[in-house]
Amino acid sequence: MPPVKTATAAALPCPVNGADEFLSQPSPEATAVLARTEGPVLVLGAGGKLGLHLSMMLQRALTALGRPTALTAVSRFQTLHDRSDFMQHGIATCAADLCHPAALAALPEAPTVFFLAGVKFGTASAPELLHRLNVGLPRLVAERFARSRLVAYSTGCVYPFMRPDSGGATESTPPAPVGDYAESCLAREVAFSDVSHRHGTPVALIRLNYSVEFRYGLLVDLAQKVLRGEPVDVTTGYVNVIWQRDALDHTIRALELAGSPAVPVNLTGSAILSVRQLATRFGEILDRPVSFTGREADTAWLNNATDSHRRFGAPPTSVEQMQQWIAAWLRNDGPTWGKPTGFEQRSGKF
Repeated sequence: MPPVKTATAAALPCPVNGADEFLSQPSPEATAVLARTEGPVLVLGAGGKLGLHLSMMLQRALTALGRPTALTAVSRFQTLHDRSDFMQHGIATCAADLCHPAALAALPEAPTVFFLAGVKFGTASAPELLHRLNVGLPRLVAERFARSRLVAYSTGCVYPFMRPDSGGATESTPPAPVGDYAESCLAREVAFSDVSHRHGTPVALIRLNYSVEFRYGLLVDLAQKVLRGEPVDVTTGYVNVIWQRDALDHTIRALELAGSPAVPVNLTGSAILSVRQLATRFGEILDRPVSFTGREADTAWLNNATDSHRRFGAPPTSVEQMQQWIAAWLRNDGPTWGKPTGFEQRSGKF
């Protein structure tokens, strides 16, 4: 584990009202991938925590390439982001409930599709919702866009718990989901993999742990606990994190990894991190005492993204930089989504 660092002053890298622009800056490498990518491009399930910034990044890159009308963001726009959030950035939108076959059939043909739809929180008491959105919906979408190139979000939770000294699960680690949510995510992968097998559809399956930004994510959860003086539970004692802009950059570049059979792509940061050390560091940055509860379990959901880092380079945003930015955001009364990640949960029920 990296050594604990001394306290330093935290500073924001952008104005509070410029966070979305900061999180959606396309890299030259992602722009080059899109230059080689056939359009139009659809982002399905764009209204969640990743969809706006992915759509903005795509729109900015496509506009720079002289293709400003190549993108459409599709969602019910009833979750985190509404339609106006997209339209103010020049992103074409289509309001549609993807669970309805007629609405899905009415979508335009698109050679390139990003699939972000799904549900996690509140599903422990709503198994029918979990099945409809994480199992049934992906089957419909995969069949509808069987002639497209597909990048579909999954989760590292399809893997078994791993010991931190293992380095984390690689793409060759056999899935062994824990709990109904993780099982439904594996079923989502199976839906896309089946279409890929039957139709030769190029598919990349993004197995992500854990994306963070100023307003949401595992590091925000920890920082808020430290600020409130609440004990930090270290039972799930080890984690991976990646800055959201870096995760979206690698998502776009994964277009060129898509294949048939479907290709799993682990997406996370370079290190396995100690929750205890992360919380201690937040205490130093925020000048707050830190207390702990629980005892580190031997295993956790841990993801090894060495292969994608070999292809794309390691994510450029360091953990120290993420912690500094999040601390500064909270110190500047920046808003948060108010949605704890529940990363401590080990039963797989959310």
